[in-house]
Amino acid sequence: MPQDSHQTPDSAQGHDTYTRLLAEIRHARLAPGDRLTETDLATRFGTSRTPVREAIRLLEADGLVTHTPRVGAVIRQLDYAEITELYEMRGVLEGTAARFAARAAYPSEIDEMASINADMAASTGDIDRLYEANRQFHDILRNAARNRFLLRAVEAVQKTLLILGPSTMEEGPRAAAAVAEHARLIDALRARDGDAAETAMRSHIEAAHRARQKQLRKGGDR
Repeated sequence: MPQDSHQTPDSAQGHDTYTRLLAEIRHARLAPGDRLTETDLATRFGTSRTPVREAIRLLEADGLVTHTPRVGAVIRQLDYAEITELYEMRGVLEGTAARFAARAAYPSEIDEMASINADMAASTGDIDRLYEANRQFHDILRNAARNRFLLRAVEAVQKTLLILGPSTMEEGPRAAAAVAEHARLIDALRARDGDAAETAMRSHIEAAHRARQKQLRKGGDR
């Protein structure tokens, strides 16, 4: 097919391996500081070293992997200042997305966000389901902003956040709080109130940051 004409088998396998490595990072099966060895990963994924090398290169371009002298490629570690900066940028970008969505979102998109939020409210004990529903909620919001450049900027921040591992939805009452925060955002979108939508989203991201800090403190105590 036409879309395959510019993609070799090796590059297709490299992208597939890249996607699998992203999932490993998201599920904390690969943690900050872990070494990425081409031969080990090739055996693990049942592929050759070439697509693994390509996947590591893509992760490095995303800022998720760095090279350490005498060690090689490792999952990047973020310090507390970098994490704060990431959440600050997420608040700015997603707050802006919420403001734009208040103007541009289709009613059907807002209805879909409300449906997803209701599913989250019914799934507070299922972390994987919560994570996926939350991802879909934010994806719809960002797409509803109708700004491709903003979308790319948010995606870059989201990829870096993967390094932090498990979702903050695991932190006690965080899931229920997120559902309530989403509901306030949805109300603002329905009212087409850009100020309220941006404020609701920024508050939501700030709460997520506090939950992340709590999660990291707990991890450091182990």
